[in-house]
Amino acid sequence: MTCPPRGQAVMEHGGARAGSPPGSGAGANMSLRGSGAREPPVVRGTGWLFSPLWSPRSKRRGENFGGEMSSDQAWLDDHSDFTRAYFSRRSSAVSVHPADMSPRMSPRIPRSTSDHSKLLAVAPHRRTSLPVSCSHLDISPQRDRLHPFCSNLSPPDWMDHLCHSPCAPRPSRSSRSCLSPCRPLSAICPQSPDLLCTPKILPPVSSKTPACGRSEGCPWMAGLLGGGLTWMGSVAELCQGAVDHVGELLTAEKGSLSLVKKDCDEKSSLEEVVALTPLGGWSEHSLHCQAHQELLKGVMECVLARDAPMNLRNASEDFRFNLDNNQSSNIKTVLSVPIKNHRGEVVGVVVMINKRSICDGSLSAFTSLDEKVLSNHMDVLGMVLDNIQLYESSRQEAKRSHALIKMAQVLSREHHSFEVLLSKMAATIMPFTCAQYCTIFIPADQTSVIDNKVTFSRVIHLECEELGSTCQIYRREGDITDIDPSYACQTLKTMKTLNMAKCSEESIRSIICCPVRNERSENVIAVCQLTNKQSKDSDDLEAFNRYDECLLEDLAVYCGLALQYSEAVHITEVRRASIKVTQEVLAYHITAAEQEIQALQEAAIPSADSLNILDFNFSDFGLPEDLTAQATIRMFLDLNLVQEFSIDYKSLCQWVLTVRRGYRNNVPYHNWSHALCTAQSMFAMLMATDQLHNIFSRLEILALMIATLNHDIDHRGVNNSYIERTKQPLAQLYGHSSLENHHYNLCLFILSNTGSQILSSLSSEDHRTVLHMVKRAILATDLNVYMQRRKEFFSLVEKNRMKWKCEKQRDLLRSMLMTASDLSAIAKPWPEQKRIANLVAMEFFAQGDKEREEFKIRPIDIMNRENSTRLPHMQVEYIDEICYPLYKVHCVDAC
Repeated sequence: MTCPPRGQAVMEHGGARAGSPPGSGAGANMSLRGSGAREPPVVRGTGWLFSPLWSPRSKRRGENFGGEMSSDQAWLDDHSDFTRAYFSRRSSAVSVHPADMSPRMSPRIPRSTSDHSKLLAVAPHRRTSLPVSCSHLDISPQRDRLHPFCSNLSPPDWMDHLCHSPCAPRPSRSSRSCLSPCRPLSAICPQSPDLLCTPKILPPVSSKTPACGRSEGCPWMAGLLGGGLTWMGSVAELCQGAVDHVGELLTAEKGSLSLVKKDCDEKSSLEEVVALTPLGGWSEHSLHCQAHQELLKGVMECVLARDAPMNLRNASEDFRFNLDNNQSSNIKTVLSVPIKNHRGEVVGVVVMINKRSICDGSLSAFTSLDEKVLSNHMDVLGMVLDNIQLYESSRQEAKRSHALIKMAQVLSREHHSFEVLLSKMAATIMPFTCAQYCTIFIPADQTSVIDNKVTFSRVIHLECEELGSTCQIYRREGDITDIDPSYACQTLKTMKTLNMAKCSEESIRSIICCPVRNERSENVIAVCQLTNKQSKDSDDLEAFNRYDECLLEDLAVYCGLALQYSEAVHITEVRRASIKVTQEVLAYHITAAEQEIQALQEAAIPSADSLNILDFNFSDFGLPEDLTAQATIRMFLDLNLVQEFSIDYKSLCQWVLTVRRGYRNNVPYHNWSHALCTAQSMFAMLMATDQLHNIFSRLEILALMIATLNHDIDHRGVNNSYIERTKQPLAQLYGHSSLENHHYNLCLFILSNTGSQILSSLSSEDHRTVLHMVKRAILATDLNVYMQRRKEFFSLVEKNRMKWKCEKQRDLLRSMLMTASDLSAIAKPWPEQKRIANLVAMEFFAQGDKEREEFKIRPIDIMNRENSTRLPHMQVEYIDEICYPLYKVHCVDAC
């Protein structure tokens, strides 16, 4: 009797499959339908997991083959949805050892969980790669050794009832070593003499041991699912073992496997992991010609596109693959199936070529049973690959987070120069990507990408030198003309990440360039380049993978922030220097001339009585300008401020004259005359009664006098509303109470100006206290602030709840005194009051004219020149609503 091919020994009963060699069908019938006394077939039954009838791709469930099945096996075959779900849960229960999660490899989660191309570690002795061309290559597999799983799980208990398998191996035809992780698990088979032993994964066996023992489950699958995931190896070795195992089961002559790789645009392509390799000791034919490679590539791409298996009984007759007889003479039958993960995503494609008979080695077609066996094994491989991908993703994410934290720490520190900052950031990423060189190109300002004129103003180049188990990263100084900027120029033009490997130059094997963008303008402001990725397992160089690409993009983001930070610091420093120059110019022009200072210093200061500054009816109208400064000096002398605070007399004279120069002469009302009258009103109130001296400290009195003289310095003749509507710089600088804040800041500038430092003798604490009270007092002259705070003050006075030891209440009283002094013109004799009212109206009408011209609006009544005849009526309303309530409560308080 002719020995049928092994795949037909487990065919469904009912005759030989079409396309099988003559005689094979009978042989199969005899072996499957034989009586119980007859010698059992090579495969007597099937386990639930390894049955070709149990498959997501199979619609035939519950058919018996290989003799009568146990009730457990039949039930599982009839309920394949449950069995597959249970198998998925069991496989996902395999835990990851915490020690393997340490971030020591490349640092980023891949962009697609179905992309395994960056996890590959090629096994050189197992793979026959295509010759490398001199053109740019895509990303090559990674050589990092994976430690994907460490599990203490033993084969599940339910496997004790499922001992049969279709994986009956043929005798080995070769003594070659095998990297397949398949190991015999006799403990899971009830018929095994080792039934009572604890199930465990045995160490790798020699090539003489069958891959799947007789009357046993599939050790390769059980080894992966029952604890065999603790093996240490690469994805390439795992895939090589899977190809070897299924090749032996299907008696295929050769096999190959490729995994899906996705680019930045999420387009899928195949990357070869296991090259076309002879299986099972069959003689190696010439299958490496270009035509054969194109055929297999076309088959695998077709399977990937259709997401369905492909079984070619005669490849030369298939119209989809145009090959002549000479080219296809060595390839007859082809079986290819997709590799899927538990989500149904295609992660790879496997192909088997030329099914051979075990006995005579004749060619035959792959059967549907072969397709199911191959599909089931690839289902397990897909799940394992997916778990490895998840593990590697978590590991890369931990490393990426570690790298990002380090770069953020570098960015947060203060650095002496921009080059040092970028150098430290680049040195941070180099150990994670295993790059030998890192270069940052900064384009010149005049660079024109459109005209293909790209020049770089600065180039920062770092090199990594291995020193035993550590590496030293240093920055190259001096001549860097030997650095090739062509890739950086290309990246600058395309504004896309460039990742390639080249073999035209011995010094450069792999390179990756990433643009650095300005987040605000989206312009490319620099280019980061990594060169020569060094393998961890050898001295060889390899291409940068997607993890490296993503981490370099992270570095580009941080470099962009660093560039923007450096630019912002530079702009700030320039503006600070500009402000300093402006302040120097202002100080020069605002400071009184030395002759004026000396004249005031040497002048005999008239008494307060002769100057009439003790009288509330004081008017500066007709008072010479020299006497206004002398009157101010007299106030400080009579309040004993000069003596008590050791104010330098010359400094006081310079300060008074400088403050006078700070007021604008072209403003009708808010000028130096108004400041002098306000200060005189405050002086008169302080000197009229000792009650205020008992309430306020000497520092508070000093602060009030300084505040009254400076409360309107550099007034522009318009109010805050106009400044905000015209969006003047004052409004942008302060936001609210713009004029009052400006008055205080100019007051502070004069107090700190050389020669005008009248507070220099104060302690640092008293100095801060005085400045704080001066600011509060000047801001209180804003009528909006006054209207908000006067209710509280009126309530305290009416209910007689004043407690002047409370700082809050004293601050409120100081604010009310500032407003009372500011509005004191209302309490002057009628001629003086009328004169000042006309000055106020002139200033208000001028602002109204500007509003009418600029905003095309009708000004409010008090600023509308057309309502000038109603000025007396508006003045009375102003007195009744604003001024009189404040003076009335002051009178009550004084009584």
